[in-house]
Amino acid sequence: MENSEHKNPLLVEHEPPLGWMIINRPERRNALNYETWVRMVEAVNELNENPEVRVIIMRGVTPEAFISGADISEFPSHRANAEQARMYRSAPGNATSALVGSPKPVIAMIAGICIGGGLQVALSCDIRLAARGTKFGIPAARLGLAYPLEGVLSLSQIAGPANARDILMSARIFDAEEALRMGLINRLVEPSELEANVRDYATRMASNAPLTMAAAKATIREGLKEGAERDSKQIAAMVARCFDSEDYKEGVRAFLEKRPPRFQGR
Repeated sequence: MENSEHKNPLLVEHEPPLGWMIINRPERRNALNYETWVRMVEAVNELNENPEVRVIIMRGVTPEAFISGADISEFPSHRANAEQARMYRSAPGNATSALVGSPKPVIAMIAGICIGGGLQVALSCDIRLAARGTKFGIPAARLGLAYPLEGVLSLSQIAGPANARDILMSARIFDAEEALRMGLINRLVEPSELEANVRDYATRMASNAPLTMAAAKATIREGLKEGAERDSKQIAAMVARCFDSEDYKEGVRAFLEKRPPRFQGR
């Protein structure tokens, strides 16, 4: 394998209507180093800018790992002083914000290991499909690290506060069946069927109206915030834009003509 210093830790593939973000650090079981967090923001922006990409899928380069957490080997060198620590601290938040803020749906295709920062990334995606045999957990309590507020909030909102306490305080590793029962993942499939399942799900999703999906994603995101924090004007504008769109006219026409709609995202 080529020297890990010189290879791209996150690959982007445009396969309209799908776009892929592939974590490419197999030698570290896809542990996220500083460069990978930064690349994640660039990758989301690149896929957002391609109008032919309707749905983004995030996966590991091999089935052995989705993301095994943060690359702890980097901590001593990258957190040596306050300024480095601050940059390093902000990088994961920037990456998860890019996933949450993308107007396009993001699907996590999870296999092998989804631990620590890996679970935080998965929770920042809109939909999580996982293979049987995947291991989940947040071992921060065994490292003396505190999990960031955004990560804890998304964990609590998705799995509920009781499960969040169990996961964070026990720091235990659990299986995909338990993750499904907790609501951490949307669907559990056999490992050999994971990619086909994700492709089928994503391709069907990609035929939906982009403005409607963006509005749904933004509305749910704002609805989870405290009342005073919500951007109600933005949501109202997105709803109005759907009503005024060519796609709305096309959707009604296609329904009446009993044919699949052909949406343009405008």
